[in-house]
Amino acid sequence: MNIYIKGLLLTSIGFLFLASHPSQAQKSEAINWLTIEEAYKKIQTEPRKVLIDIYTDWCGWCKVMDRETFRNPDVVQYINKNYYAVKLNAEQKEAIVLGNTEFSYDAANRTHQLALSLTNNRPSYPTTVFLDDQFQMIQPLPGYMKAREFHEVITFFGEGYHKKEAFETYQKTTYRKIIGK
Repeated sequence: MNIYIKGLLLTSIGFLFLASHPSQAQKSEAINWLTIEEAYKKIQTEPRKVLIDIYTDWCGWCKVMDRETFRNPDVVQYINKNYYAVKLNAEQKEAIVLGNTEFSYDAANRTHQLALSLTNNRPSYPTTVFLDDQFQMIQPLPGYMKAREFHEVITFFGEGYHKKEAFETYQKTTYRKIIGK
């Protein structure tokens, strides 16, 4: 094999290695996703609000939200700092145990019992569910959201504004102050 082909081969292998091993900067731009069991365990000793992304493998808008919204640097940074972030496949077959309660797959509805519970028995994908730092429901929000509107929502719940004012008021006044516009 001549030296040119060897060099080309080594360069190709190098690029493949780099592509499969993201740099530290790229890694830091990812949400630190947990299982719901991990978030439940963490909240017992280090309380923090919980954000749950309920999705299915076949959901196109779930994939768009993963690709666009959940990779936005402002969204990633805010979620990692203020929430335990959970990915929950609404169609997973494995049981989930939270404290003394076990949730299982509901074959009749082809949906996991926990996903049904978190969506008030009205599953829609994607749905983002917000829990407080005691693992109590704040609100489920069905549907796809772009990064900008999602950032408004995560700060609304994350900073506790949902306890003080309507979301519309928050959008028009408080959020603009937060982002400096």
